[in-house]
Amino acid sequence: MSDPVCRVCLVEDDEIMGEALADRFALEDFACEWFKTGKSALQAIGRKHYDVVICDIQLPDINGEDLFVQLQESGAKLPPFIFATGYGTVDRAVRLLKLGAHDYLTKPLDIHALLETVRGLCKQTRPAAAGVNTLGVSPAMRNIEAMLPRLAKNAGSVLITGESGVGKEQVARALHKVADPEGRLPFVAVNCGALTETLLEAELFGYVKGAFTGAARDKKGVFELADGGTLFLDEIAEMSPTMQVKLLRVIQERKIVRVGGETPISVSIRLICATHQDLKKMVEQGRFREDLYYRIHVIHLFIPPLRERREDILWLATRLLEAWAKETSDRRTLHRSAEKALLDYLWPGNIRELKHCLERACILSRQGPLTAQDLFGETQPVPVEEHGHEFASLNDYLHACERQYIEGMLRTNNWRIAETAAELGISRKNLWEKMKKLQIHDNPA
Repeated sequence: MSDPVCRVCLVEDDEIMGEALADRFALEDFACEWFKTGKSALQAIGRKHYDVVICDIQLPDINGEDLFVQLQESGAKLPPFIFATGYGTVDRAVRLLKLGAHDYLTKPLDIHALLETVRGLCKQTRPAAAGVNTLGVSPAMRNIEAMLPRLAKNAGSVLITGESGVGKEQVARALHKVADPEGRLPFVAVNCGALTETLLEAELFGYVKGAFTGAARDKKGVFELADGGTLFLDEIAEMSPTMQVKLLRVIQERKIVRVGGETPISVSIRLICATHQDLKKMVEQGRFREDLYYRIHVIHLFIPPLRERREDILWLATRLLEAWAKETSDRRTLHRSAEKALLDYLWPGNIRELKHCLERACILSRQGPLTAQDLFGETQPVPVEEHGHEFASLNDYLHACERQYIEGMLRTNNWRIAETAAELGISRKNLWEKMKKLQIHDNPA
């Protein structure tokens, strides 16, 4: 028998209501445990895993609000709480939502709406199966995930493309993990756009003592450090023509020579390259070597932008908030207004922008579920279908969003170009070019 869709904790003292809900959850293949008192639920929630809790307010021993507060004070990691009551008031609903409840419903319940809400929460909170590298729930990311076992077995060279911030390194790490589930082999990542030609050569191939001023000892490059495992070269399009020639030779011969050295060193790696640029177009323009292009273009994975795989937005947001909770012990959830705002926004900065948006909201907002106001302030996202009167095309709207995002990052970093470029995952040169294209002036203040 397959695992149940979701584990539900139902806290309801009304026999008729409780039995009806428990039976319906069972029919939907949910694993539902029904508790008729607050104290019995308190003990169970503290020691068992549930994906969602549906709790009545008026219970025979302690009320649902006190139950929730006691669990929060215990420091336990709580699943989303949905409160249901026949004695609803606006003040109580607002108070519970501020405390961190996911939703507040009044009886009689709309069972279909409740089931949809529970299903959505379960998709967000139910942990992935052990050993599965989950990249997303959209068809595009599921297709990429399904390809990883075959690539891990046979592909020695993979090219990953997609806009900045879509998760190219996450896909590369997932591929490496499939090939090395026990984590014994190295995964080394280098951003080629963040280093000058001289520094990049030393970083890739290493150097010998005395090769240049400051080279006080021999140093291995990333090709050697990644030997036996995976080397991820991000922003491969930023390589100079000279470095492209040297990389091509290494790929062909599977041997490197350290800077200032003479002895070839054999390396065995899986090479994963990534870029947000159109390499084929760069080849046609003479800006990227054709022979190198075909060497790294053996297997090509394209990651669509987040706006084209909207099913992943809330899924990713939940996992980013879980990561935040592990780092800070500050567990946050999304209010329904926040979920709608996240889905309305087009995310020109993709996952990287989503991560920054959530972290900023967690830092600046008070305790409780994050609201649309926490995420976007007064400037709330407008659904793209409502933008026809403001923008001539989707491309114009994306440019406006990109400009707003980059300006915000620049302001956050006090207009320091190097720091902003690093956070955006692009080179300083690319940032300057984007600022020029989007007519963003350097520190207008």
